[in-house]
Amino acid sequence: MSDDLNDDWREAGDAVFTALLARVGESAPQPRLEPTRRVLDLLGDPQTSYPIIHITGTNGKTSTSRIAESILRAYGLRTGLMTSPHLVRLNERIVIDGEPISDEMLAANWADVTPYLQMVDAELIAAGDEPLTFFEALTVLAFACFADAPVDVAVIEVGMGGEWDSTNVADGQVAVFTPIALDHMNRLGSTPAEIARTKAGIIKPAAAIVSARQTSDVQSELQRAADLTESRFSAEGDAFELLDSKIAVGGQLISVRGLAGTYSDLFLPMYGTHQAQNAAVAIAAVESFLGAGTQMLVGDLLAEGLATANSAGRLQLVGIEPTVLADAAHNPHGAAALVDAVGSYFDFDEIAVVLGVLTDKDAAGIVTTLAPMATRFHVTQSHSERAIAVDELADLVAELTGDENTFRHGDIAEALEAARDWASEVPRRAVVVTGSITLIGEAIAVAESHDWMAK
Repeated sequence: MSDDLNDDWREAGDAVFTALLARVGESAPQPRLEPTRRVLDLLGDPQTSYPIIHITGTNGKTSTSRIAESILRAYGLRTGLMTSPHLVRLNERIVIDGEPISDEMLAANWADVTPYLQMVDAELIAAGDEPLTFFEALTVLAFACFADAPVDVAVIEVGMGGEWDSTNVADGQVAVFTPIALDHMNRLGSTPAEIARTKAGIIKPAAAIVSARQTSDVQSELQRAADLTESRFSAEGDAFELLDSKIAVGGQLISVRGLAGTYSDLFLPMYGTHQAQNAAVAIAAVESFLGAGTQMLVGDLLAEGLATANSAGRLQLVGIEPTVLADAAHNPHGAAALVDAVGSYFDFDEIAVVLGVLTDKDAAGIVTTLAPMATRFHVTQSHSERAIAVDELADLVAELTGDENTFRHGDIAEALEAARDWASEVPRRAVVVTGSITLIGEAIAVAESHDWMAK
């Protein structure tokens, strides 16, 4: 294909994102399913043409989704994967057979669904309702893309919550719950139990349920939902568990007791015990899907699926000399996992944290959790309209950790340059970028443009 044609498709792919941005953004989802269901009905219900593994939770959703998809693909299945948000380009959210959807396929499917989106927009406006949101339209697009591919199975990550999330128009044969904690409290509930109740809405009648280890109140809510839907409930610690995790070059070796058998010394190219636990949940989810939890996975296929899994933006090495790690922790639970992983898997003497947080997050909780790891904070903000202003966030950081170790920067590039300069001065220093997914995406783009992975 000529460069001009590639550029044309790139522009067409970017135009899809531009069209979606014209809709109500993801920070203000509509708690409804009918509009999404209506468009899909007009399209012939593409979401019913393949089985679905549906994944929700507070932390670990994306990594668990990616690991499960990778195992399924190792089995020779043609996979669809929907995750959110993206780090650099929209295409990352719709993955087919392990690759982000091509600009050509994205644009073609967008052209197919647009008339139906516009039809339902008109119906909603006539009824005095809001037109389809960014995420509702994106969900329709993803389901249509997977049907067009076509895929053998789709792994679908919930956008927010569960019960009224637009992905919930689909019926998941397997419902997966990663750890549930406080997040999006203005939307989902003020306690973990309330949030769990909302997330449990993805459980469909007679489904297979796989859950990470949860607090007792969350576990009770999920069990109640399982009983009401007559679903099979497999909980970490009871039905399956992570047995062991050992540090290895480029990741870790894990051993897992699955639903149907034990799998030992599998290489996972990710850092942190939390990723090993995500892998255990993913393995149980795939066991539930392929053999109703009664058949062991094929050893070499499982090993291949884990070894080729990746989770961009999750403790991702984006620079060397000095080391720069990017992690999408955006709440205290995620920040705690980050601190634990850095302490366990790396041997740094001092760390500069480049931080940017969004307004609807627990910034104080994030900073307090990161503080024991951080020698200094380089505070900045992403280009997201929801980003906390630099001075506001820096004032909070200074109040919690000390003004002498708090540095303010107008943009991510400036913050990264200052942090890398400091880290380069002394051996065994590093830079960790964290606080929001939008910030991580911008940091990865800066790192790639400057080729920080080249020695």
